[in-house]
Amino acid sequence: MQHAKALKYAIVSLFLVLSFAFLSNVSAQEKDANKSESAAKKTVRNGRDPFAPYRVPAVVIKKVGPVEPPTIQERIEQYRAQKLAAMNAHLPAPKPTTALLLSEISVVGISRTPRGYAAIVEATPIKLSYTIYPGERLYDGQLVAIEDSRLVFRHEIVWTDGRRDKTVEMKALRQPSAVEAMASVKNAQAAPAAEPEKKSAADAEKKSEEKTPAVNKP
Repeated sequence: MQHAKALKYAIVSLFLVLSFAFLSNVSAQEKDANKSESAAKKTVRNGRDPFAPYRVPAVVIKKVGPVEPPTIQERIEQYRAQKLAAMNAHLPAPKPTTALLLSEISVVGISRTPRGYAAIVEATPIKLSYTIYPGERLYDGQLVAIEDSRLVFRHEIVWTDGRRDKTVEMKALRQPSAVEAMASVKNAQAAPAAEPEKKSAADAEKKSEEKTPAVNKP
């Protein structure tokens, strides 16, 4: 009887131990599953597939360079809009040269006026000439000074990262082309020849007046 009771207690104890171990194992598996599920959710939330192998994200290097200016037609449209807004606000209208780039003008001539030195520049894209004075602005710069044979500009360069660099740029007086030089030489040669012709015509007219008899007035 005692042996049977002891065996019974042993079986019950073994059953309890096995039950406790099974419950502990199930609880540990549930915890591991919860951890893996939360990690997967976090990974999916970060935008990465939990089943795909991890890859180091590529570093994107932004290229830094000067900002390309608008086309000449777009700049002309902007100038027209600014001019119309100034007229509506009863303000002085901007000059057409504010739509031109430094690379689009050539210095045709330099002269002295009551306002000081002035320069005549030609807009190469549209073949029009303008008179500008120191202090006047262009699309990407400003005229600083006018010297005897060149103009001094402050050139502004805008970069894609927001930086603005200012440099000094010189523009020399444009030299006449071969055709213009030949035309000026011909004009210079034709000018002295025209003067004797005018003088001979004046002498002939004077001689004819002397030969004409005077008419007695009543």
